[in-house]
Amino acid sequence: MRIKSLLSRRSLLGLIVGLFLAGPAAALSQAQAEKLIGALTNDIFRTINSGKSEGAMYRDFEKIFSKYADVPTIASSSLGVARRSASPAQMKAYTSAFQGYVSRKYGQRFREFIGAKIEVKGARKTKRGYLVSSDVTFKGKKPFVVEWQVSDASGRDKMFDIIIEGISMLRLEREEIGSMLDRRGGNIDKLIAHLKTAS
Repeated sequence: MRIKSLLSRRSLLGLIVGLFLAGPAAALSQAQAEKLIGALTNDIFRTINSGKSEGAMYRDFEKIFSKYADVPTIASSSLGVARRSASPAQMKAYTSAFQGYVSRKYGQRFREFIGAKIEVKGARKTKRGYLVSSDVTFKGKKPFVVEWQVSDASGRDKMFDIIIEGISMLRLEREEIGSMLDRRGGNIDKLIAHLKTAS
């Protein structure tokens, strides 16, 4: 009887632990990924067509980036192996500086889309979530493809990479941040200071 009771308790404990480890039952779906990018692109185009000043637009882009992107993952990935030697305080400061830097940099690129139209075409499953495809069309020109990698690994549906005309933002930033860091002798604090004003 004691053995049976012990087994029952172990079974119950195993079930509870299993439920916690399994996490939320609902995983990221294709429809959710497409909806996220639809909302993201709407916010981008609302900003670039707002008529606001350049500085105001960049502030809006930073809010958009923070809202829709998995900033900690993107920042950590962009720092490469140097993140292993960074302190928690440095990573926090770097992530903040990187967020502003990317918002300004890609804000400049997205400003080129003024007058264009964007349409989410669909999504396909990948190892890391869904890759959402969209067409950007300028009047009188053929559309080009912008893809958005979406994942729920952070616990929320977030975008963590943009592929513009076949070029991955994540890979490009990793290379460029690496070059910036090399030029500063591997000093992360100097890199952080630079990113606060760079674009």
